[in-house]
Amino acid sequence: MKKLFVAVLFLAALAYVISCEREVASDLDLDSPLEAILDQKSVTGSYTGYIMPESTDFASLPNQDPKNPVTAEKVELGRLLFFETGLALENKYPSSKGTFSCSSCHIPNRGFTAGRFQGIADGAVGFGKSGEGRQKSSVYFGHEVDAQGARPLPVINTTYISNALWAGTFGSFNVNEGTNAVWNQDTLVAINHEQLMGLEANNARALAVHRQVINKTVTDQLGYTEMFDKAFPEIPVKDRYNRKTGSFAIAAYFRTILTNQAPFQKWLKGEKDAMTAQQKKGAIVFFGKAGCVNCHNTPSLNAFPHRFFALGVNNLYQSNYNVFRTDVNDRRNLGRGGFTYKEEDMHKFKVPQLYNLKDVGFYFHGASKTSLREVVEYFNAGIPENPLVPASQISSLFKPLNLTKEEVDDLTEFLENGLFDPNLERYAPTKTKSGNCFPNNDPQSKIDMGCN
Repeated sequence: MKKLFVAVLFLAALAYVISCEREVASDLDLDSPLEAILDQKSVTGSYTGYIMPESTDFASLPNQDPKNPVTAEKVELGRLLFFETGLALENKYPSSKGTFSCSSCHIPNRGFTAGRFQGIADGAVGFGKSGEGRQKSSVYFGHEVDAQGARPLPVINTTYISNALWAGTFGSFNVNEGTNAVWNQDTLVAINHEQLMGLEANNARALAVHRQVINKTVTDQLGYTEMFDKAFPEIPVKDRYNRKTGSFAIAAYFRTILTNQAPFQKWLKGEKDAMTAQQKKGAIVFFGKAGCVNCHNTPSLNAFPHRFFALGVNNLYQSNYNVFRTDVNDRRNLGRGGFTYKEEDMHKFKVPQLYNLKDVGFYFHGASKTSLREVVEYFNAGIPENPLVPASQISSLFKPLNLTKEEVDDLTEFLENGLFDPNLERYAPTKTKSGNCFPNNDPQSKIDMGCN
């Protein structure tokens, strides 16, 4: 009897050891299957096609505007202008003068997004820890603030886009070729007639819409004139100091903001221990069973050429948030259709990039989800939430994925941490020419940020 007990105990121990060895072997063998599926899915035929260049390798940055090649001088100028509150000179009320910047709605440690469900520049005060504490100023009525009608897209990995915004509104080429007839429907979109890429066109429009001023007087006063001279020596002096050249500098800066230190990027470049076993499993789900790669298949995991889909998510005004300057009549709720006026484009929004979403906190154009797990579960269920989006518009790719709980866990981990570059602060300056606090310079923000 004792011998039988010992034999059973030995077999149980052996089975446990074998199972552990299999688990370890399985984890160790994740690299090969992941490489194989990436080779299969990459448009280049190799997993290396998902590698991002170094931010200083300007020649390797795709989708540059021929009218605005990236240079070190432009990048440095754009980096300072983006965070410069001294440009905030078309404020609605005096109390907001010089208190906001482009970066008010694009904070580095929030993935270069607003840190809240809706970005507000002019007409808001406060910062909190990382943008979540920004609120409407008591001086402003809701319709007077400079607020975005949809969740602000991050300005990371934008070298992989050709047309800006959720609707692909700005940019004269690629998906906007043949849309010339609608460029005059909105005076701001008329800039597309200037034959610019999306970043250049959008930034020129954004500086005006977001109440910022660039002219010779301003550049002299703030100390940027010499930087404009170095960045744009080929442009005549009379045309050198304005929103357009400022937008070109910011566009050059944007193209260098790359999440090339994320674990997945390090893994692609040969550091096989950069990702955990669970993140590798999640990547295999992403590029395999879940089919995420069918829409997200560039180094930034957006879609290029840009593609637009209706997923039936709620719009910002349909949320429980206290939002401004958007309602049921906002054409931005129609996505691509709000720009093209075509019925087949209604409710369709651009496929976004997927890096550094963990700290964003709000997802989809209407901020209807507040965690990446919720996003994964929404796709896994494949059931639209917005009754106002016709079923005929919903993408045929949006259907139940039948992922197991473990696969949902693994995919969420890959999205949250496998694609997370922990040091986006490296793209922010230590100070701007004005010496103002940034991203905001109002009294409450200064207190929140500990900035004097």
